[in-house]
Order: sequence, then C-alpha cells, then structure tokens
Amino acid sequence: MRGLDYAKLGLVKMKKNPVFVIFGILAVLFCLNILAWVAAFEFAKPQLLEVTFFDVGQGDAIFIETPERWQTLIDGGPTSAVLEKLGKEMPFWDRTIDLVILSHPEHDHVAGLIEVLKRYEVKNVLWTGVVRDTEEYKEWVKVLNKENAKIIIAQAGQKIDVCHCEVLHPFESLEGQEFKDSNNTSVIIKLVFGETSFLFTGDAYKSIERQLLGRAKQQPSQTWQQLDSDVLKVGHHGSKTSTAPEFIGAVSPEVAVISVGKDNKYGHPHQETLETLSGIEILRTDQDGDIKIISDGASHEIE
Repeated sequence: MRGLDYAKLGLVKMKKNPVFVIFGILAVLFCLNILAWVAAFEFAKPQLLEVTFFDVGQGDAIFIETPERWQTLIDGGPTSAVLEKLGKEMPFWDRTIDLVILSHPEHDHVAGLIEVLKRYEVKNVLWTGVVRDTEEYKEWVKVLNKENAKIIIAQAGQKIDVCHCEVLHPFESLEGQEFKDSNNTSVIIKLVFGETSFLFTGDAYKSIERQLLGRAKQQPSQTWQQLDSDVLKVGHHGSKTSTAPEFIGAVSPEVAVISVGKDNKYGHPHQETLETLSGIEILRTDQDGDIKIISDGASHEIE
C-alpha cells in the first residue's frame, strides 16, 4: 500500500528560515533600543516645571508636570477633547497620571475627567466630595469608584507634594453636602516652585475671594504670602461673578490666564473683569490656544 503524500496534503511542517528568525530578533532589539533612547531623552530633560492651560472650549483643563516628572491634571473641560491634549503632552507609553484634581463637579470641569478616568490609571484624586443631583455627577462617582485611586477630600492647609501645591479652599470639609450650584465650593490651590507661583481658583465667586482676604487680615504674615502669585488662573472663565478688584490687588499677578471658549453664550470674559485686570498680561485660550508656562524655579517664560 502506498504511503500518503503528506507534502501534497499540506501537512508537512515547514522549517523556520533562520534568516527570518535573525531579522525578527534584530527588529525587536532595534525597537527596544529606540524605546530606551526615548526614555533616556525624557529623563535627561532640564529640571523644569511645566504648566499647560489646555484649550478645551468653555471649560478648564490644566496639566502640570513637575521636574520630578509627576503629572497632575486639574479639571477636564466639557468634552473628551482633553484626551487629545494629554496625548500630545505625555509620552505614548505613559498611561498613568499621578493626581487628578476636580475643582468642582460642574459640566465644564468634570465631563472630560470622566473620560480621563476611563482611559488612564489615576493614582490619586483630590476633590471636595460634594453632592450634585445630575446624571453626570452620578457617572463621575461611578467611574471614580472603579478607578481604585486614593481619594483625598480637599480642605485648606493640605500640602500636596506631587504638584508642589497647598489647598487654600474650601476652609473645611464639604464631603457629603449637596449643592445646586457648586461653583463656590471650588478647590483653590497655590503652586510654588522656587520663586515662581501659580494660583488656581476654579469658578469661585467674589464672595469666596473676599473670605480669603478676610482670613488674610487675621493671619497677614501667612495668608497674604499665600495669595501673592506670579500667575493667576482667573476665576469662572472671566465672568463678572469673580475677580474682585481687592482680590487682584492681593494676588498682584504678572500674568492672568482666562480659560474660555470662542463665542460662548455667556459673554465670557466680561468687560468688567478685563478692566479689573488692566495692566496685567492677559492670556486667553480662545485667542491663544494652549498656553504653556515653563519655570526653572527662578523665572518663567510663556510658550
């Protein structure tokens, strides 16, 4: 009986071509070498602080990278546009964010963060823990519980080493309290890197700004110094509800950044606010796009 022709049946196992094996190994080694060089380049960068105010339309999203390569995202804007912005600032292999700060759970600050938590591993989340009766808020809490990040409830006096920041507001824990309008619950933080300082005010109204000033009168040596900052993130997108003249006098910023969308229906920034900021360099995301401020600890420059 004739044996079966296994070659014709297609059952003969082909030997691997050693040339292809060698090329495959070389290709893998080449890719690993490229990754090593890219990583080395990242770590060899000068020891600089970078603060980028993303242009995400009518909302806030601020990315901070410290000289230690710690990454913090304050708010996420009203859409998933923040994901594209992060993709440009972070190396493609980096899918981890050290700290996310939600200033307050309104749509133009929290919506983008929901998408960030779905796409990135977030190690820490700082927020107030206030309650809002909205579907978006419920989604935020849902993804936050799945994230398994360390939750920090914001309160004045906290030092956040990851981003060289201190919390100035809220003055006491607001966890579990329900608000119809959470703007005035905004987390306000001060970042200090060497001689350079930033003040991030969320959407806090003039009433909170004046309360900060009131505390300054009680503890002038400490709080006045806390308020004085080189760069101010203008409250509430330049609305006239924020930016009290006496508050600006205490902060005395060199640069005021307004995160605002083009042709927004609210008329932000209001003329009253722009007049209050007269004499200060004003930067606007609707006009300037993404705004990056870089500091070496002694001085800062704007890209």
